[in-house]
Formats: sequence, C-alpha cells, structure tokens
Amino acid sequence: MPISGQFDYKYLLDIHSPADLRALPESALKTVSDEVREYMIDTITKVGGHFGAGLGVVELTVALHYVFNTPEDKIVLDTGHQGYPHKILTGRRDELHTIRTKDGLSGFLKRSESEYDVFGAGHASTSISAALGLATARDVLGKTNRVAAIIGDGAMTGGMVYEAMNNCGVQNRDLLVILNDNNMSIAPNVWALSNYFSQIFATPTATKLRSHVWDIAGKMDTVGDRIRKVAHKLDDGLKALLTPGMLFEALGFNYYGPINGHNVNNLVTMLQNLKDVKGPTLLHIITQKGKGYAPAENDKQFLHAIGKVDKITGKSFPKPAPTIAPPPTYQKVFGDAMTEICSQNPRVIGITAAMPDGTGLDILAASYPEKVIDVGIAESHAVTFAAGLACEGIVPVCAIYSSFLQRAFDNIVHDCALQDLHVVFALDRSGLVGADGPTHHGVLDIGYLRLIQGMIVMAPKDEQELRNMLHSAIYDYTDGPSAIRYPRGNAIGVPLSKPISIPLGKSETILEGKDIAIIAFGKMVQESILAASIIEKEQGKSIHVVNARFAKPLDEEMLKDIMNRFNTILTVEDGQIQGGFGSAIAEFAAEHGYQGNLLLHGIPDIFVDHGTQEELLQELKLDARGIADIVTKTL
Repeated sequence: MPISGQFDYKYLLDIHSPADLRALPESALKTVSDEVREYMIDTITKVGGHFGAGLGVVELTVALHYVFNTPEDKIVLDTGHQGYPHKILTGRRDELHTIRTKDGLSGFLKRSESEYDVFGAGHASTSISAALGLATARDVLGKTNRVAAIIGDGAMTGGMVYEAMNNCGVQNRDLLVILNDNNMSIAPNVWALSNYFSQIFATPTATKLRSHVWDIAGKMDTVGDRIRKVAHKLDDGLKALLTPGMLFEALGFNYYGPINGHNVNNLVTMLQNLKDVKGPTLLHIITQKGKGYAPAENDKQFLHAIGKVDKITGKSFPKPAPTIAPPPTYQKVFGDAMTEICSQNPRVIGITAAMPDGTGLDILAASYPEKVIDVGIAESHAVTFAAGLACEGIVPVCAIYSSFLQRAFDNIVHDCALQDLHVVFALDRSGLVGADGPTHHGVLDIGYLRLIQGMIVMAPKDEQELRNMLHSAIYDYTDGPSAIRYPRGNAIGVPLSKPISIPLGKSETILEGKDIAIIAFGKMVQESILAASIIEKEQGKSIHVVNARFAKPLDEEMLKDIMNRFNTILTVEDGQIQGGFGSAIAEFAAEHGYQGNLLLHGIPDIFVDHGTQEELLQELKLDARGIADIVTKTL
C-alpha cells in the first residue's frame, strides 16, 4: 500500500524486521515511535480496525522489540487488540491495509501468520498463563531465551490472570509481565516519583546489592534473620508507600512502577534493567488509549475500533441518506426488550461481562442503571454470580457473546443446570461474526449447550421472535436455564409488537411444499425461504420450510410428520455441524428408524477465517444461493 506522502518517514520504510530496528541508535526511537503511530493512523482511518489500544502501546512495542532479541525472545500480547504496532515492526507493515479483510491480516495475533506471533490471542486474560508455559518449556529444554507478557486494556479483571500469577510465584521462573494500565487514574506526580524509585530498584547495582545483603545476612544466624526481616520490611514498606504493588509482591512478583509508558527511552532503560532479573517480575506502565490522535484521545466511545473515517476530524464519512431506514440491530432489539421487561418486572437483572454497548444492555442502563451489572471480563464469575441471584428469586439475563460464554461452560453445568436454576443466557454474536474471525465466531454454542441436561436452546428467525423468546424464557421456562442465540448485525425488518409466549419446543411451518423439506434454525430460516424461492423459480420444485425455533427440546410431533412425508430432509444451521442442530435431528431420526435421506448443512469441521459475514456465508454455501444449489444437486 502506498504510504502517504504528507509525512516524511525517516526510519520506518527501512524497518522490515525487529533486527532492523535494533540496528538503529537509541536516540532514533522517539522518531520511530512517531512514525509507527502516524503510519497506523494513516492506514486504519482509511480501512478501519481496532485503533485506540494499539495507539496506546506504540512506545512499549518499539522498546520491547529494541531490547528483546525477538523472535528468539518471546513476547506474548494479551487479547491482540493492541497488536497493530507489533505487526508494523515485524514485517507486515505493507499488508496492514488488508487487516480484518478476507485473506488479509488477522485483527489479532495468529501463530500461522508470523513467527513473531508467539501465541494467538482474541480472548482476554490469557497472556500470563501462556507466557509461564513458554518460560517453563524454556527451562525444561535448557534454553536461555527471555519471555515477556503484556497485559492490560481491561484483561486484569479476568480471574485466570490471578490463577496464573499465583502459579508464577510458586514456580518462581524468570518471566517479565508488563501491566499496561491505560485508566489514567494515577496522577502524573505519583508516577514521576515512582519512576524515580523504580529505576533505582531496577538497576543492576541495586538488584545485586539487595541480593548480596540477603545472602550475607543468611550466614549470620539470628542477627542475620533480624537483618533480613528489617530489610524485607523496609523494601516492602517503601514500595507500599510509593506504589500500588503490594498485591503483586504478595503473589511472588518483583514489582516496579508505575512509570510513564509513552517515554520510549525510559522504557528501554527499564527493560534493559529488568530483562535479566531473576524470578517473576512485573513492570507497571501508565499509557493513554488512543495516544497521539486527538479524536481518539477526546472521545472514549471512539477508542476501541473504527470504520473508515476522516483522518483529520475522526468522523465517519457522510453516507447518502437511505430511502428506507435500515432495520434495527438484534442488539438494539434485545436492549429495548429488556428495558420494557424491566420497567414491569423488578426481579429481572441484566448481566454483562464488559460488553454493555456490544450487547445492547447500555440501552437498559440508560433507563435503569441499577438493573445492569457489569462484572468485567469475567464470564465464569458472571454465570455463577447469576446462579446466586437465581437462588433468591431474581431472574438474571446474562448477555454474553457466544464465543466468550465458552469460557464459562463448567459454571453453566455445575452452578446453573445441575441446580435447575432459572438463568437466561442471551448469546449475542452467534454464528459467523465477520472480520473478528475464528476467535469470535459463535459457531459452537448449539453443540456445547445442547448437551447440558435440562438446558433449553433456541434461536429466533427475526427480531419479533427474539422478543417472544426473551419473554418466554423469563416468564414461562422457569424450571431451569435457557439460552437464546442470535446473530450480529441488522435484523430482518419485521414489524414489532407486544411479545407473546412460544410453547416450549414448538416449531413453525413457514412454507408448505412436497418435494423436499428444509428444517432451518435461527438466521438460516430467512436464507432457506429465499432458497426455496430460487428453487421454485429455476427448477419448478416445491420446498417445505420449517422454522425449528428450538434445538432442544425438539418438536417431535413435527419431526415425525416430516419424516413420514418426505424422503429427503435438509437441516440448515449457522453453527458447527458436529454436535449441533442437525446432529440433534440425526439422533432423533436414528432413534425412530427414518429410512430417507437426511442431509446436515452447516459449518464443517474447520476454523472459519475472517471476512465479511456475506463473504463467509457465500463461501460456506450458507447463503440463499448456496442452499439452493445444495438442494438442486440433491434433487
């Protein structure tokens, strides 16, 4: 991609790998950081992508690749939203304009994309566990490389982080963790003082002196014990007074910071001092999300990810006014429905795991802030917390992205289903989500929920049916947990009305036909209706289309009727075929001796890469044209 001629790049065009970066004098790093930030702003404002987090870690990324001998030294980035500067410095600068597009760069770290992507990341809170694994493997194999984990951007709210840190303290392996704190809650004068003391603590001389004092005191019997005790108290007391590091020290880490994360030369000094410190070490840096781009610094809603925007103003380009207003998103329909319900039912509460805007619960919070509880990036806690609420008669609605809820599988089984607790799961982003790719595609939920005893699993064909299902889950299906899966993006555009109850397990016949039956689930109902129209027009065949509504329990009466009337049945779902909706139909067919042709259509046994939803559905033949082609071939 041609680089904008409006910026004079002095170094960046000649940096094709971290080795090229390390060949530069340290005095050049401030300019390199400015150029990386400018290149990222120039590119991402044109093509869109994750934005604020990457801008906040430019200096840190430059310093890490300058001090550490990557890829031999291992750097693990948490979540991956902040990985764009890393991609720019590791040979992918000229491909950055392809990010999050089909066959282009992944929006996250991906091991198959680069040797510098040590560990794939899309979900949060994994970096310290992975880095400890890398450090342990290093020691087992007798290697001497260094390992560093970078965590931040909210990931510290995940409980897995503290499990990992506790084990780091137990194993006591050489490992550097960098906490990227972009909350800006610590005033500049505090981190200026802390920076001074941290540099003193981190210098080789000070580290060596502390070690010698400790060793010598150990040879002085009771006097030495008292010296050690006083030294330990002085060391801990000073750090506790000047820094927020007590928790990390208690977990077994050497704590340094917080320091300014936008002073690249200071970061280089600190990393050079800390890279060979023995044992688990934590460096706490303070950064500003969106650093260096005024619109991102000034607008928190603009920080995380953007589409194509005007580089100067940060505003989206004006689009021609649509002749017809687009349908609302499923997220808005859900948020509005929750607001309606909560206005009438004091026992209903919405729970989100750090995604109020993404799930639509921000709509509920605007009217009833006390009705929304954000637990942070802590899905396991969210589910068991909901179970506790349900024990006392509260009806919790957990609105969690489908792929994120995977992290709480045991909590759903052990804490909700086993106790027959009335917890409602609203699985946002089910199916193929698009540019976020395989870490975010919600294609496993049908399978991992269907096998849980007593779980109800349903999916709406349109936005009104989503309202009906939410109403039913809250008021009718009260004997245990239930789940509603729905896709990302705009709904169908049907008129909305007062929600009504859906009989448990009851399907709906959409089209009467005689040649072949399609039993579709969720979003695939609309595609199947369109496919039936295509087949009738091109082949003159009559297609029977059923909206299953439920993957569990199944509509057995409908299935028996379909299997008596049709020799060929096609199931269609936007989830994994193995263990999914079609598998449920196949189990029923086997149990009842169905002798016809049963074809299961959905996502095969692969991880689907990133691209637009339309591109992916077309590639997998899950759009109307693809379904029509499969039926035509079968006929």
